[in-house]
Amino acid sequence: MDQQRPNVEEYALVETNVHNRRSTSLERAQRPPLSARSEGIHLASVAEKKRLWWRNALINLLFIASWYFFAMVLSLYNKWMFSPQYYGFPAPLFVTTMHMFVQFVLAAMLRFIWPKRFRPKYNPTPGDYGKKAAPTAVATGLDIGLSNLSLKSITLSFYTMCKSSSLIFVLLFAFLFRLERFSWRLIGVITLIFSGVLLMVATEAHFVLEGFLLVISASALGGLRWSLTQLLLKDKKMGLDNPAATIFWLSPSMGLTLCIVSLAIEGWWTLFHTKFFQGAQQILLTCVYLTAPGVVAFCMVLSEFYIIQRTGVMPMSIAGIAKEVSTITISAWFFGDKLTVLNLTGVGITVCGIGLFTYHKYRKSMESTVPLDGHGNPVADSDAYLEAEGADAEETAQLTEFQEDDDVRMDEQND
Repeated sequence: MDQQRPNVEEYALVETNVHNRRSTSLERAQRPPLSARSEGIHLASVAEKKRLWWRNALINLLFIASWYFFAMVLSLYNKWMFSPQYYGFPAPLFVTTMHMFVQFVLAAMLRFIWPKRFRPKYNPTPGDYGKKAAPTAVATGLDIGLSNLSLKSITLSFYTMCKSSSLIFVLLFAFLFRLERFSWRLIGVITLIFSGVLLMVATEAHFVLEGFLLVISASALGGLRWSLTQLLLKDKKMGLDNPAATIFWLSPSMGLTLCIVSLAIEGWWTLFHTKFFQGAQQILLTCVYLTAPGVVAFCMVLSEFYIIQRTGVMPMSIAGIAKEVSTITISAWFFGDKLTVLNLTGVGITVCGIGLFTYHKYRKSMESTVPLDGHGNPVADSDAYLEAEGADAEETAQLTEFQEDDDVRMDEQND
C-alpha cells in the first residue's frame, strides 16, 4: 500500500493538470468575439482600411505641401542671402546656426502656450539624451556642415548627383534600425528611383575626390540622422514623440555642432569685421536678416518631423525626390531650362519608381491588421492591443497615426 500511494498521488496530479488544460481550452472556445471583448473593437475590413488610407494620404499631402512651400521660400531666401549679386552674406553655416536657436525659442513658446498638445508628459534623462538625442543632433550638424563645405570644391550638379545617394543610406539605416521590414521588392523600387535621379541630374561634371568624399559622408550622415529622428519620434518615454518637443530638445545641440563647424570653416573673427557688422543700423539689419528666416526654417522642420512621424523616413525621402522632380520640371516648363534626352528619361524612371513605391506601401497597408472602435476610428493604443491579440502591429501605425491627435483635441475641448 505504501508503494502504491505515490502512484495514486501522481495520478491525481496528472488528472488535475488535464482538468486545468481542458478548462483553459474551454475558456478559449467560449471566449466572446473580438468586438464583444473590447467594447466594440473590431478589426478593420478592406473597405475601412481603404477609407483610412485615403484619409491619411490627404493629411500627409497637406504636410508635404507645407514642407514644399516653406522649403521653396527658404531656398529663395538662401539664394538672395548668399549670392554675391544680391546681399552676399559670406557665412551660410553661421546663418543656419542662428536659425537653430530661433527654432529652439519658437518650440519653447509652443510648449508654453499649448502644453497639452506640444509638451509631452516625459522629459529625456541625461543618459537617454546623451545616447539617443545627442547623436541625432551631431549627425544633423555634420550633414549640413559637410554639405556646405563640399560645395567649395565641386559643382552644384555634381553635388546633386552625389547627394541623391542619401536615398540608399536612408534605406540601409531603415533596415538596420528595423524601421522598414527587409524586402527585395522595396530594394528594387529604391534602386529604380536612385537610377532615375542619377539620369535626371546627369551632366558633364569634373570629378574632385575631396568634394566627392565630403558629400558622400554628408549623404551617409543624412540617412543616419533621419532614421535616428524617426526613432526619437516613436519613443514616448523619452518625451520626444511630439515634433515640437523634438525640435526643442535637439535644436540646441544641433546649433552647438553647427557653431563649432562654422567657427572652424568660416572664421567668425573675420566675419564680424565685414561690412555686415559695421554701424548700429547695419548690425540691426543684418540681425533681422539672420533671424527672421528662422521662423520659415522652423515651419519647414516641423513639417518634416510630422511627415516622418506619420509615414517614416522612406516616404519622407521619396517625397524629397518628388520635390526635386517637380522643381526640375517646373524650371524646364516655365524658365526654359534645357533637359537632355537622358535627363527626361531619368525623370520618367523616377516618376515610375515613386508610383511603384506608393503602390508598395498601399499594399502593405491593406495587408495590415487595424483595430477599430465601435465608431470606426482606430484605437489609441493599437500596438498594445495587437500584441495582446497576437497580431502583427508593424504595418498598422500608418493607418492609425491621426488617432493621437484626435485624442488631444478631445481633451482640449473637454477642458
